[in-house]
Amino acid sequence: MPELPEVQTIVNDLNKKVVGEIIVDFWSEWKKSVRPSFSRFKKEIMAKTSLQSKDVRPNISHCKKVECFRGAKIIGARRIGKQIIIDLDNKKTIMIHLKMSGHLLFKSVEVRQLGKEFEEKVNQYIHHIFTFKSGSTLEFSDLRKFGWLSVVNTEEVENTKEIQNLGIDALSPAFTSKKFKEILDKKQKSVIGTLLLDQHLIAGIGNIYRSEILFLAGVNPKRKTATLSEKEIEKIFKAIKSILKKAVKMRGTTDSDYRDTEGKSGSFQKVLNVYGREGKDCKKCKGKVIREKLGQRSIFFCPNCQK
Repeated sequence: MPELPEVQTIVNDLNKKVVGEIIVDFWSEWKKSVRPSFSRFKKEIMAKTSLQSKDVRPNISHCKKVECFRGAKIIGARRIGKQIIIDLDNKKTIMIHLKMSGHLLFKSVEVRQLGKEFEEKVNQYIHHIFTFKSGSTLEFSDLRKFGWLSVVNTEEVENTKEIQNLGIDALSPAFTSKKFKEILDKKQKSVIGTLLLDQHLIAGIGNIYRSEILFLAGVNPKRKTATLSEKEIEKIFKAIKSILKKAVKMRGTTDSDYRDTEGKSGSFQKVLNVYGREGKDCKKCKGKVIREKLGQRSIFFCPNCQK
């Protein structure tokens, strides 16, 4: 599943490539994943915005000769937790969750004409397409079909159930060492490896990065939070920020299906220390990396380095 770095990479790309694009069509062949319904979604993202002053009623006869109205324009993209938020100039917002295997592909007119990009099989499970006035498209490829799209009023984004259920964002300036300690103090009986995955507490960390974070901090993932020293807590906090920022810089981790908006893999998988390295030598002590189930998910760690 795409985690914070992968989603942030996509959002960064969207801000470079689709801001200013005008939506002229939306197609879907998997309508059950479009909320609240396909027809409502399409109507609201296609809701027209007057090009004239709000105080001036367009002359209908004049509109036959020139464009008085246009479709909604994308004014920005942002991330909340693992969700992609695309704001439109008609006061509507598209919310997208990629879930297990989803990713967004931006195809310019030039790319679509050449037809040589995005040939990798993982990029060909297209279930939704936004078409822009420029001729470019934004396409949602999702092998498992767990991803979803929704449209809400922009002012209501923070009040949606999906967002309200999230804890503080792992890369938010508000997520400080003090805040992290407060979270741990309230969850004294929790296991640190499980707590880091709880999106209700800290949003954005997934299975790949919790393994890497705890390895960097030198902390065994099975430790109860109550047993962590002040020094260990600080190490984990710094590791959270360091690992996630580095992964964003390296455009995420491609462990399986994840691709960026150009259909390309991330590169953080090239520097993974423990995740996916079961039975291999630890890069620090030459002991063996092991894998265990923790919170119904596999976690990778070095029992020699991580105490």
